[in-house]
This record gives sequence, structure tokens and C-alpha cells, in this order.
Amino acid sequence: MSRRPREIEIWFTEHAGRFYLVAEHRETAQWVRNLRADPAVSVRVADRRFAARARVVDVSAERQLCAEVRALSEAKYGWGDGLVVELTPTPTP
Repeated sequence: MSRRPREIEIWFTEHAGRFYLVAEHRETAQWVRNLRADPAVSVRVADRRFAARARVVDVSAERQLCAEVRALSEAKYGWGDGLVVELTPTPTP
């Protein structure tokens, strides 16, 4: 875990007010390690910027959610296999 800010371009889907990423390299991806250490993230989608909380979705506890997200990713990009990560926008005061 580096704690260095990173900007990555990554495929995402939206579902129920949240954003989902699928990490092809699962736990070995540096950005996954970083968000596990500090789940407070800054997100940019096109011209929109917002703060969010990130978490790795536990496939054993949330099998249905993982299946839905992977299906959305498959439909949008033709690929959806990997570790599912959820970004929940943080409410602004």
C-alpha cells in the first residue's frame, strides 16, 4: 500500500445510486490495496467530481449483488469477471 494518490481510468457501472468497478487482478491491484487501507476516495466521472467510500464486496455474503454487477459490466463492456468494488458517494453537507 503506497498511500499515494492515483488517478486511473477504469470501466464502471452504476446500480442503485452506487458505482461499481470490477478488478481484473483482484487483490493484487494496487488501487484495491490502497482502498482497503483507506476507503475514502475521490471520484471523477466525466466532469462530475465527488467523494465516496469504497469497499470490496464480499461475494460469499453478497452473491446476488456480485452477480448483478458482473452482469451489468458484461452487458456494457463484454467482460465482468473479477473482484467487485463498490463506491458509495458521500453526502455533502
